[in-house]
Amino acid sequence: MSDKIKHECGIAVVRLLKPLQYYQDKYGNALYGFHRLFLLMEKQHNRGQDGAGVASMKLGMPAGKPYIFRSRNIKTNPLDRIFRKLLKEYGKLVKTGEIHPEFASTVKDNFEFGAEIYLGHLRYGTFGGYGLGSCHPYFRKSNWPAKNLVIAGNFNLTNTPELNDRLIDMGQHPIYDSDTQTLLEKVGHHLDVEHDRLYQELISEGKNGVEAVEALGRELDPAQVISEASREWDGGYSIVGMVGNGDTFALRDPGGIRPCHYYHNDEVFAVASERAPLMTVFSAGADEVRAVKPGHVLVIKEDGTHYEKPYAETLRQTSCTFERIYFSRGNDPDIYRERKALGGALTDQLLNAVDYDLDRAVFGYIPNTAETAYYGVMEELRSRRREDVKQRILEAVRQNAVTDELLDELIMSNWPRSEKIAHKDIKLRTFISQEKWRRDLASHVYDISYGVVGPEDTLVCIDDSIVRGTTLRYSILKILSRLNPKRIVIASTAPQIRYPDCYGIDMSELGKFIAFEAAIALIKERGMGELMTEIYRECLSEVTKPMKKITNRVKGIYDPFSADEISGKISELVRPRLNDWHGEIQVIFQTIENLHRSLPDHHGDWYFTGDFPTPGGFKVVNNAFINYYEKQEGRSY
Repeated sequence: MSDKIKHECGIAVVRLLKPLQYYQDKYGNALYGFHRLFLLMEKQHNRGQDGAGVASMKLGMPAGKPYIFRSRNIKTNPLDRIFRKLLKEYGKLVKTGEIHPEFASTVKDNFEFGAEIYLGHLRYGTFGGYGLGSCHPYFRKSNWPAKNLVIAGNFNLTNTPELNDRLIDMGQHPIYDSDTQTLLEKVGHHLDVEHDRLYQELISEGKNGVEAVEALGRELDPAQVISEASREWDGGYSIVGMVGNGDTFALRDPGGIRPCHYYHNDEVFAVASERAPLMTVFSAGADEVRAVKPGHVLVIKEDGTHYEKPYAETLRQTSCTFERIYFSRGNDPDIYRERKALGGALTDQLLNAVDYDLDRAVFGYIPNTAETAYYGVMEELRSRRREDVKQRILEAVRQNAVTDELLDELIMSNWPRSEKIAHKDIKLRTFISQEKWRRDLASHVYDISYGVVGPEDTLVCIDDSIVRGTTLRYSILKILSRLNPKRIVIASTAPQIRYPDCYGIDMSELGKFIAFEAAIALIKERGMGELMTEIYRECLSEVTKPMKKITNRVKGIYDPFSADEISGKISELVRPRLNDWHGEIQVIFQTIENLHRSLPDHHGDWYFTGDFPTPGGFKVVNNAFINYYEKQEGRSY
């Protein structure tokens, strides 16, 4: 993605199923689970760099001994800082003799993270600020074991204000307005209610307090608590949590918008946002890692038994296609194949763009995240060319017209040319604050391979997605134009991003989308200004309706124009200013049809189509246009 945007967070859980001494004896490491948590989080560092947090829970601790611990950090390289700090503390305890590493009991008794259950979170801030108080995991404390609650998640809710109002109506006094705090209090409230119900029931059966608490821990069903707490949630979410009785849970939203996977054997149960990290960390096959079912909660009880059961009615499955296009790591076997398919799906458009003249076209990619899609483009282009050569040779054979000249022409000419066009200079930092100077510095972030593109060539670069177009305008196209090609074609493996996301990605302001900017420019050029006022009035009307009756009125902005017209205007808008290169620029986008063909199992396309999977999404998109029209900046939900 040429435009940097912030997006989904990362979650990780490691639940050991054996006593700590087992791991010391087998692996020589009582901190086996602790280290596996670090690896799971490190393999998902792409999912969050604004902050990190970890929590641990020790099972079977005697009364009076702490058993839940947490560490969070929001400084640069937060994950590294957390684990370095904790391991430094561990090393000190070893030096003082309080811990004897070969005796796991000393690790558990003296080191806060010598535990059986670990939970981790990597954060990209999209709501609730960037302070330590906004960093997961969140912890709700109580002297009653089963009322302690730790949660972390990858989510956004579209109706946080309404949910906070419900808390106030119940008599609570919520301090924070973040969706995480709201979720914690909603789940915590229903956990309290279920705890008190079970406790009174067990006491009435004649059990004393200790017996009741022990039985309560066994009988508590986190899935039932989640079912009660989530009745009004609207959004996309994957959430993991620990309850003080030793239960661990992971849940996924009813539409399957956000990803959540798990792996288990007889030694460990592990959960992560992505499948590939679980495969890597636990040497597991792809078929051994499962996805949590949408609308279901996975529960691992204190005794190690587990179950997965529904907590809400499932919706039409709309798993986020951006996960496949860009956000998730590309070493997952399915994601790798899908990204190649997305690249290959651009072939017809690219051949048209270069007038089928491959001798005068050079193919590359920028940024690095588009590399896999680029392989798909080149594979399909070469396959097409081989088939063309085959058919022409067969035709020549039929006509007895095979000659050396013909074979030289077919074999030696018009084959796709690929070059390493751009090299990102990872040492260059855009530290200058003045916008004009900062943009100039940004135009040098990439080094280019001089001499590989001629003045009669079309330079084609594959990008995985284009959101705002600012990096194209102020950096990438300036850099590529130094090669002095006749034309530059930028091809996005994602369709035009026309609508805000409200389920985890930090892109909620319409005015910042290059596709929306292009549509507005076309409206103004063609004297259709009254359309914007009409859409504004329709949006004002929509947001007053009950949630389930709201429709997307912003589609009316795009309806007068074809996708090609908008792409053409985008090509004009991203052209660098004050540039002495006078070649042509064309920006190409994936079609919706080819997106669906390339990602047959993932249907979340609301940012492209405006077809939101939950009622809250339709309210958000209308609010986003209202904010744009009224010149209000900020989040639209």
